[in-house]
Amino acid sequence: MKKVYLELAILGAIVPYVFFAPWFWNNGTDLFGFVSLLFANQPAGGFASDILISSAVFWAWSWNESRRHGVRYWWVYVVLNLTIGLSCALPLFLYSRLCRIEETESDTTDRTQAHTKSPMATATAGSPV
Repeated sequence: MKKVYLELAILGAIVPYVFFAPWFWNNGTDLFGFVSLLFANQPAGGFASDILISSAVFWAWSWNESRRHGVRYWWVYVVLNLTIGLSCALPLFLYSRLCRIEETESDTTDRTQAHTKSPMATATAGSPV
């Protein structure tokens, strides 16, 4: 799944800018004009509202998950969400979270294996029976 999350994050960074870049190229950094077009009609307003609400949910959930799993630099995902979009920030966070979970599980497994080996089993493991 990690590879899929990373690929989706890359795709989620590219696709929105296929649409955003020409608009900003033609209109400059007119953020008020940009935001007003998000609500230019009812379908656009519906999509914009959906993304805004989903982004708020993502911020709350990812903040909690960052603390729970020790994912560093939570604020980077919020910045990505605001500058690129949820389509990049969410899969990249899922990728980072999964990496951290796997790292933690690996550390736990290594420690568990180290504690479960008895000194007698270690000493006799190489001797012939």
